[in-house]
Amino acid sequence: MSDKSSATDVVLLHPVPDDRLRSWIDRATAAAGAMPGFESLRLSVAGDGLAPAVVAAFDTAEHLHTWLDSGAYAEAFSDTNSQGVLRKSSDLLIVEGARLPPGTAVFSHDVIPQQTSEFIDTEQRLATAIAQYPGFSSLILLAPAPGKRQWTSILSFRTDEQLSAWLASDERARGLAQLRSHLTKDFDTLSVDAPFGSILRIDHGRPRVTPPWRTAMLVLLVLYPTVMTLSRFYVPVLTRLGAHPWLSTWLNQVVCVAAMSYALMPLATRLFARWLDPVDGAPVRVSVLGTVAVVATYAATLSVFASVRWLQFWDYS
Repeated sequence: MSDKSSATDVVLLHPVPDDRLRSWIDRATAAAGAMPGFESLRLSVAGDGLAPAVVAAFDTAEHLHTWLDSGAYAEAFSDTNSQGVLRKSSDLLIVEGARLPPGTAVFSHDVIPQQTSEFIDTEQRLATAIAQYPGFSSLILLAPAPGKRQWTSILSFRTDEQLSAWLASDERARGLAQLRSHLTKDFDTLSVDAPFGSILRIDHGRPRVTPPWRTAMLVLLVLYPTVMTLSRFYVPVLTRLGAHPWLSTWLNQVVCVAAMSYALMPLATRLFARWLDPVDGAPVRVSVLGTVAVVATYAATLSVFASVRWLQFWDYS
């Protein structure tokens, strides 16, 4: 999104009187402004379903973490700060080039200048509708950052599945028709997180996900060498320990699923991110090159296990 800085921290706030909030934001801005890479610190548009939040933007993730680890940040959100501004959530980090946190979507809006009030009213009505959906956490609306013109909304659910349910809902589709009437153009394309080898994208306000055949190819790419390696080194250990086949098979699958879910599939997804991306990976050239790369990796993996006897579990059973 064009107005999103390289690294942004979002924190939900408990409601507090406007005068105390303004005093607090002035002090927090002065503290953050002394940190390297600082770009802006701003409050969200709150009320009628829109969550109060503060957003800090820095030029790099490293500079953002320097701020988050600083004493000034700890003081700004301490339970004893002089204005009584209290955080309501943990930090939500949005870093350019990285996946969004689970259940999170970020939208960018080019609002017609004369229709700002109508746009905010529509966002508030959408917030009321979203609140009825399972897993809804918050909808944050941000006015343009200094020197920018795009508004930003940050939508959070507990899980990707709950977020996807709202994105695909008829109620959202009806609300977007009115929202678009206040924009100079449709939504920008923004990425969100999706589970197990897939990438969910918001393309012009509509959800798009990795084609299932690509996800299946990636799963096979990771699954085969994982199963072969465990069969060679892990299963024999279970057998020597006296585990019956029904138990050793289950234990083998436990390790396999855990390794794929928490380490191997996330790594493979990062390596093939462009090919998996339903928007960036849509061009024929990217699709063909990515598919060839996966097939070539298949061939290399098969060749290794076919030719290296030390890896052939059937000779060591």
